[in-house]
Amino acid sequence: MDVLEFLRPHIKSLKAYSSARDEFSEVNKDLTFIDANENPFQTCVNRYPDPLQNKLKNEWSKYIDIPVDQIMFGNGSDEVLDLIFRAFCIPEKDNVVILPPTYGMYEVLAQLNNIEVKKAELDENFQPVIGSILKLVNKNTKLLFICSPNNPSSNNLKENLIKDLINSFKGIIVIDEAYIDFSSQQSFVSCIDKYPNVIVTQTFSKAFGLAGIRLGICYANPKIIDVFNKIKPPYNISELTQKKALERLQNIDVVKKEVQTIMEQREFLIKELKTITCIDRVFASDANFILARVDDANLRYKQLIDNGIVVRNRTTQPLCENCLRFTIGTKTENLKLISILKSF
Repeated sequence: MDVLEFLRPHIKSLKAYSSARDEFSEVNKDLTFIDANENPFQTCVNRYPDPLQNKLKNEWSKYIDIPVDQIMFGNGSDEVLDLIFRAFCIPEKDNVVILPPTYGMYEVLAQLNNIEVKKAELDENFQPVIGSILKLVNKNTKLLFICSPNNPSSNNLKENLIKDLINSFKGIIVIDEAYIDFSSQQSFVSCIDKYPNVIVTQTFSKAFGLAGIRLGICYANPKIIDVFNKIKPPYNISELTQKKALERLQNIDVVKKEVQTIMEQREFLIKELKTITCIDRVFASDANFILARVDDANLRYKQLIDNGIVVRNRTTQPLCENCLRFTIGTKTENLKLISILKSF
């Protein structure tokens, strides 16, 4: 499969903007830089950042054991997802498939790019129905979005079902793994070499605790990464973001300890939620949050707000009637949540 066949025709011949830092990026050398119309006075961030984030990318490549040419960073995963739409989908002509209930930005970005969205609901166990998905596909279906672990249902989509879709779908498959660090399931990043039409997205927002710096990760065939590097904004990742991500990566043992603590608190919270009378069902979780069905989601949501706790009411989403989503907090926050729920 030649993945470049799926590109929008004009993207194939697009010439990327060449920034000053593309032409000379070694800003730490003892050189006089008067090439980029920058302010010459030292503020630590008066120079433009490396447009390809080479230092961060090399360190991340070593940590994740993925070649640099299969990695791209985005201004949050949402920028990565938007780039995917802009690279592959022709407005008012192409369509994409999503699997509700799922991450809402897929549909928002499709609307923003004027792309038709087709929906194949997950089954009652929040698993994909292969036949229903493939029935929606036509010659203009370019993308299939799979979120695993899924948001808001918090479960892994079964590995064999995802592989069936990879083998059956003749287009680009985007596997969103924002919560993979909290899952027992292996990442699909390892499939990139075998399946050039698979794109995997991850993020520094969840396990790395860096939601505020907006840093998303894209893993894909080198041909796709090369295209994304051409169409992304030249300085999409700030110098401060790159430095903060490197700092966190250099303290990876702390990150791993925090992930372990979140997973332990997840099990504690699941156990406690199952004892509360207003909760009808607690769904299994492979993420850093839990989906639970309650007797009256709107009422319980308001009561929690009145008691100073903000959760997410997902009752309007498909298959999520009367469901609330609880992010795993600190031990103190989780105890407070349980105590208040028990008081209702």
